[in-house]
Amino acid sequence: MLNIVLVFIVFVAGGLLFWLGLLTWRGQSKLMTWAVTPLAVLSAAAICFAGVLMVAGLTKMHARGAPAPDLTAASTRQQIRRGEAIANSFCAGCHSPNGTLTGGIDVGKDLPAPIGTFISSNLTPAGQLRHWSDGQIFRAIRNGVDADGRWLVIMSYTNAGKLSDDDIHAVIAYLRSLPAAGAATATAPDQFNLLGLFMLGAGLLPTGKPVFTGVVTAPVKEPTERYGAYIMSYQDCRECHGKDLMGGVQGQMAPIGPGLSLTASWKLSEFIATMRTGIDPSGHQLSKEMPWQPIGKMDDVELEALYRFLTHLPGAQAAQN
Repeated sequence: MLNIVLVFIVFVAGGLLFWLGLLTWRGQSKLMTWAVTPLAVLSAAAICFAGVLMVAGLTKMHARGAPAPDLTAASTRQQIRRGEAIANSFCAGCHSPNGTLTGGIDVGKDLPAPIGTFISSNLTPAGQLRHWSDGQIFRAIRNGVDADGRWLVIMSYTNAGKLSDDDIHAVIAYLRSLPAAGAATATAPDQFNLLGLFMLGAGLLPTGKPVFTGVVTAPVKEPTERYGAYIMSYQDCRECHGKDLMGGVQGQMAPIGPGLSLTASWKLSEFIATMRTGIDPSGHQLSKEMPWQPIGKMDDVELEALYRFLTHLPGAQAAQN
């Protein structure tokens, strides 16, 4: 609602400037006519054009939709353990800064432009999920749409939707097992400001990963390149390190990371140690943007699978030599 009011004010400001231009055009002073009128009219046109793009941004904000499946996640001990493992190694990066999945951090502060506030939600029963169905939680993870049909911007930017159906069910089972903790977060956690609406309307911001309503399956968990590819599909490494993992590029939303074929020059034990300690084999501290802490919570099987995948990237052979 606030954004709608602010966009309305933008149009009012544009209208007032245009009116000022008309007044000066009708005035007696030629100096004022030729000095002020063009400036006022051009400024009014620019402001109104920006307003039109903001309206387009508002429209895009409400354009995302996806059905919530009718399901009930099984709450077996095995499911809960699997869900906990995924939450610790993936979800925790945004949702566990001050407590287990209690949320509360503004992810927008890490974006390259100040486009709004994007608060990670409290996923324990102290937050809104206690009012959501299992199907609505599934939809939020798979397609970035909340229980009220609102666009979860940051969720839709991540690769969480690549988690298999079974793994999402496991995450849901784990979330249901958590005790209430922390403070409740905003019911609409993602809020673009006027700059964000302008950039969204102008096509300068992505509108999220495509909505997918099919079935996602995972390969058998084992220390193989194939299972490593599955882990890489839902982890957000490509957002920083590039689509082919050969390095990030200027202009991307996420921080620019190096090519990951360099890991081929590391031993498996060195790779695991790097993910667990944040110190690479050369003694360098990984950057603070690198979420090595949650990734390092994967078990040895998962980390070895990730290593097998990375050491078979194009260019990995050159890194070994």
